[in-house]
Amino acid sequence: MALSQATLPSTVADYLAFERGSDSRHEYLDGHIYAMAGESMEHSTINANLIVRLGVQLQGRPCQVFSPNMKVRTTPSGLYAYPDVTVVCGDPHLHDEHRDVLINPTVIIEVLSPSTEAYDRGEKFRRYRQIDTLSDYLLVAQKQPLIEHYRRQSDQSWLYTAVSDLEGQVDIASINCSLRLREAYERITFPVATPPPVSTT
Repeated sequence: MALSQATLPSTVADYLAFERGSDSRHEYLDGHIYAMAGESMEHSTINANLIVRLGVQLQGRPCQVFSPNMKVRTTPSGLYAYPDVTVVCGDPHLHDEHRDVLINPTVIIEVLSPSTEAYDRGEKFRRYRQIDTLSDYLLVAQKQPLIEHYRRQSDQSWLYTAVSDLEGQVDIASINCSLRLREAYERITFPVATPPPVSTT
């Protein structure tokens, strides 16, 4: 989802009070509030597919999947964001009594959009890495079958893998789940590549 221009600097308390009374969603980063724009039909479809597939696999287990209406906090004064998909294992730990900000995600998934891809790959991922409980970060493309997977290692580095075959799958060992690309991209039609023109000379 796209983020619009930031408002004037604000405290976390001001942001949360504003957000809880707002009809639209906003993210908070280092004192600035950013409005979130709408999502494409493809983005929404992929997001729903991911939540359904993970939700089914997590039934009866001590992990829970959350929709993009649940906020995640990186540090108390840093980033408050709405990931597209969040998984928490064990009891959810929450920012305050309002119970609308998670602070112990295990897995975060972002569906990439052209306007936010650089942010999701860069600054946002840098902030997410500050969450001690986070073990997996996945980026899911819209325009092609591609899921990129970052896994936290014991030395705090992140191991990168990617799957682009519609018959392939991404295994998320921390929650003992798998995402099959064909299921993640159900009802998605990808653009047909146009072959280069044939030279007649």
